[in-house]
Amino acid sequence: MAAQPAPARAAGLDDVDVAGRRVLVRVDFNVPIADDGRLRDDTRIRAALPTVVELRRRGARTVLVTHLGRPRGQVDPQLATAPLAQRLAELLGAPVAALSDCVGEAVEGAVARMEPGQVVLLENLRFHPGEEANDPAFADALARLGDLFVNDAFGTAHRAHASTVGVAQRLPAVAGRLMARELDQLGALLAEPARPLVAVVGGSKLSTKLALLENLLGRVQALCLGGAMASTFLLAAGSGVGTSLTEPDAVDQALDLVRRAATLGVDLRLPTDVQVAPDPQAPRDRIRSVDVRAIPADEMLLDLGPATVAAWRPLLADAGTIVWNGPLGLYEREPFAEATRQVALAILAGRATAVIAGGDLAAALHQVGLLERFDHVSTGGGATLEFLEGRTLPGVAALRRAGDPTLAAPIAAPSPASVPT
Repeated sequence: MAAQPAPARAAGLDDVDVAGRRVLVRVDFNVPIADDGRLRDDTRIRAALPTVVELRRRGARTVLVTHLGRPRGQVDPQLATAPLAQRLAELLGAPVAALSDCVGEAVEGAVARMEPGQVVLLENLRFHPGEEANDPAFADALARLGDLFVNDAFGTAHRAHASTVGVAQRLPAVAGRLMARELDQLGALLAEPARPLVAVVGGSKLSTKLALLENLLGRVQALCLGGAMASTFLLAAGSGVGTSLTEPDAVDQALDLVRRAATLGVDLRLPTDVQVAPDPQAPRDRIRSVDVRAIPADEMLLDLGPATVAAWRPLLADAGTIVWNGPLGLYEREPFAEATRQVALAILAGRATAVIAGGDLAAALHQVGLLERFDHVSTGGGATLEFLEGRTLPGVAALRRAGDPTLAAPIAAPSPASVPT
């Protein structure tokens, strides 16, 4: 088969003059937030700093826009972006104004009054149903806020939303520093990964990982499964799982995945022992390791056990590339973050190039102090894995405009007087 031509390079910040312009930047500040409103992890905000700092230094009027959570087109005060603006301001050491909406005349007026070097963060995109619907009118309203669009939100690049695709069709569009780094790093991994290629997949529900696991089976040499979703595989294998979170409706799919792995020659690793307790809040003296065939009827699986981690270590040590998505236990409680920590240490002790994918996993690794030691911590969960599967991401495809002549020349910004206030 003839080699396919490489896709056009996504133009980047080096290809445009941003001085004095309104630069609309799609960032991914969808970070985990505790019940008391505190940010549990600011990794994604930190990841956007190179782009924001550069735009400020070059005199842009930087207008940031993000989503947060799943408000489904309704205003939810618990998902307002003001705390994100506050954290970004702390990291920048400069003010970041949080506006009360993301479209409309008041927002346009506030943006028009910005001075070069200033930064604002708009309100949650998903408070408007037009965002996820890629509604043309909503995309038009967003596009009126910028002279240039910078997509730095790789984590949402697999979504054809107004802020990822619609705006890129209306303004000259380039990749931010984070987006460019993700494409470079993951593109190299996709083109020629060092083998064996091993995937470690955790998380709570098998139903949310089925498509991922099915796609990974055709690419990897080994697949290690943990997290609460492992209980559904154990249930499928005939083990009692006590009161563990399971999905009985997904048992047939679990069995099919096991059969397909055997047919394809994929080394599929399930837990052999697990940490159990009566409930997630149980005291330490009620937490213990048991064989997966001996989970008590009144206890639940909350983390992998030490024998499972020990059995995985040689596989991880010999891997050439490891892709890891999802924590392996209920990491929010420190006793159940241990398997995630031990697997992380095993990967770091080996020779593999490791890609960390997913916000929950990043938060778990940050919690145990190991996140910064990994080769590449992708800010994309589903986007990262879909990219590695070879799929075309709508948000990336929209940026493949390196040959667009509009990128070579400055774009005249409208005067503030021309914008409604």
